[in-house]
Amino acid sequence: MGTRPGRPEPRATYRFQVNADFTFADVVSTLDHLVDLGVSHVYLSPIGTAATGSTHGYDWLPPPTVSDILGGLDGLRELRRAATELGLGLIIDIVPNHTGVADALANPWFADLLRHGPHSQYASFFDVDFSADNGAGGKIALPVVAADGDLGPLTIDRHGNLRYYDHSFPVAPGTGDGTPAEVHARQHYKLVPWNSGLIGYRRFFTVNELAALRQEDPVVYDATHQWLRDLAAEDLIDGVRVDHPDGLWDPQHYLQRLRSDMGDDRLIYIEKILAPDEPLEPSLPVEGTTGYDQMRVIDGLFVAPSGVVQLTELHEHLTGETGDGRWIEAVEHRQKLTTLRESFPTELRRLVRTITHADPAADSEAIAEACGELIAALGVYRADYPSLRSRLETAAVKIAAERPELTRPLGAVVRATRSPGAASSRLAQTCGAVTAKSVEDSLFYRTARLVSAQEVGGDPANPALSVADFHEHNEARARLWPLAMTATSTHDTKRGEDVRARIALLSQVPERWSLLIEKVWLNTEIPDGLTAYFLLQNIFGVWPTDGIVTDELRTRLVEYARKACREAGLHTSWTEIDEEFEVSVERWIDEVTTTPVAAAVTELVRRVTPAWEQEALARKAIAILGPGVPDIYQGTEWWEDSLVDPDNRRPVDFSRPPDHPKTAMVRNALRVRAEHPEAFGPSGTYTGLPVDGAAHDHGVAFARGTGECASVVVITARFTHSLDPVSAAATTIELPAGRWRDVRGGAIHEGTVDLHTARAGHPVAILVRD
Repeated sequence: MGTRPGRPEPRATYRFQVNADFTFADVVSTLDHLVDLGVSHVYLSPIGTAATGSTHGYDWLPPPTVSDILGGLDGLRELRRAATELGLGLIIDIVPNHTGVADALANPWFADLLRHGPHSQYASFFDVDFSADNGAGGKIALPVVAADGDLGPLTIDRHGNLRYYDHSFPVAPGTGDGTPAEVHARQHYKLVPWNSGLIGYRRFFTVNELAALRQEDPVVYDATHQWLRDLAAEDLIDGVRVDHPDGLWDPQHYLQRLRSDMGDDRLIYIEKILAPDEPLEPSLPVEGTTGYDQMRVIDGLFVAPSGVVQLTELHEHLTGETGDGRWIEAVEHRQKLTTLRESFPTELRRLVRTITHADPAADSEAIAEACGELIAALGVYRADYPSLRSRLETAAVKIAAERPELTRPLGAVVRATRSPGAASSRLAQTCGAVTAKSVEDSLFYRTARLVSAQEVGGDPANPALSVADFHEHNEARARLWPLAMTATSTHDTKRGEDVRARIALLSQVPERWSLLIEKVWLNTEIPDGLTAYFLLQNIFGVWPTDGIVTDELRTRLVEYARKACREAGLHTSWTEIDEEFEVSVERWIDEVTTTPVAAAVTELVRRVTPAWEQEALARKAIAILGPGVPDIYQGTEWWEDSLVDPDNRRPVDFSRPPDHPKTAMVRNALRVRAEHPEAFGPSGTYTGLPVDGAAHDHGVAFARGTGECASVVVITARFTHSLDPVSAAATTIELPAGRWRDVRGGAIHEGTVDLHTARAGHPVAILVRD
């Protein structure tokens, strides 16, 4: 956003997951390794005091302070001092959208809200529905009771708190006499069945243990950000990563205020999930997103379109559904409507009430249906950003043409949300929550055409990307968001970067994959076609190259399968567990990993390993040397085999060899960035280079520089399983004018270079002007 005198310019971030087992002191012990890699910024997960036992910090507790478990403020100061001495900056993850309420008594703000209700000094901090028709008689509904609503287990503990099994709740002053049921009846809250559809406060998605905060209230903002101002005033941080700003009432206003607090010399990144056709709002005062959008683009480059066609046919043969774009669009629409009705009925009621407030005669049911259809059709987390507001009106017109009976209620919704305000914000917040829960947390576990594309911010409907589109996207990114992050793996990815790279290779070997599928289906007891096919791709993605599946890996796979099956909700779920089905899945995993079928998996893994290693390195190089600031997730400078959290938050062994092929590539690429800062900075340019010849669709080449002058050239390849030396030698890349030296071998190229020669010493050729 401006000059940063005295601060390191962002070259690459390195994300650490800090917790009780990996503290500020542990981060300090790794700093030499980061310097050796060439990283510019240490990037920490949330550092605030969190719920007891938290491994991630997103369930922070007020008042916000630096966690003593991590080392406290003094520990942060020591980390800052050590990092500064080595020339490293520091970015922290902040969580404005919600706070942890799993233990109500451990959160003083939430406990006070429950104790005093609307008279609490913190009543305005939470988005609470105290209306008489909220389904709980004007009280705060807390969905913790068994499905039958039995309050028999309710007791009063020795501290005078109400207790329901492991849950404890405060009691309002002067209401503690009588039986537990009588005391409960006098409170400002009401314990209701977990499946009642009632909840008295807005949450983070459907996580009851995370209560949303009203950052639109200046008092709330000040209470939750004073500690951050203090950190900035003491110059302990160089930037922040903002968790899920789309959950806020008004993200634009929030980010403007945050920028004012942080100043123009600090970095602000936002965890914003962009749809494939959605631009980042240009008016936002941020460096850019955390990079899921760029991850989608890089992943898509390495998916073979011809293989996707065959994988579609295979998916239909095994599951009865194509899993293609048309199928995904239809299922996503239905799933959003179902999710809205089943998981967000409270939010929907409040949204409808807001829209109909000015017109009591309005048909609430019709308004609710119109809201649902709009949410299902928008295709973005929220459409109230200036650059997206026309999207809602366009969607409304299309829906009205298909369903004329909704024309009037759609018009009412459009009018109510045309200007910023309660209706617009509630629709946006509900839309984001429904989208996340319906797509990433449900649909992406219910289909399996190519699971590497079923990622946060991914596009499984259109998983492949042409080289031309890749270059066009990058040229725009270098121009519009040159300092945006580029993610490849994160603490939230469903599969790590190297796992996705291997799974994507299935699009290059669909026939061999089909043969493996046939062996598995003939020689194991399939629990369910879709479930087995989904899991088998993930198993293939993490399968050891030596073919030895350890007990530890098998346990990880079973735990992953359990989570995936419950998220899918087709045969078992978090609330209705089908133990028999889950046991059958575990038994099947044992068969795949221990019987002769395992040998067939190993054989295919070995066949694709050369291509996988080449393309994993190519992906990493593109992430580092393409437009944006690469984010290196802890441990991904070596091969990594992580699946969805908590698997991807396992401890990292930093004692691994620094001469690993991936580590060496990261080090070389970041050294080039450091030596050519202008080419990769805000004024840097990106230019796709022409590739001509027999293997032109395999070659990927681009130049980085400033103005019309290129200073770095990157040459690599995709679809390498079928790339033969003869075709590569017959394929040339037109270099920018001048002499170009390979940073690894020192070879000099001028004019043109063929793909085989350029990549003779390494899958990625990095050339600098000689």
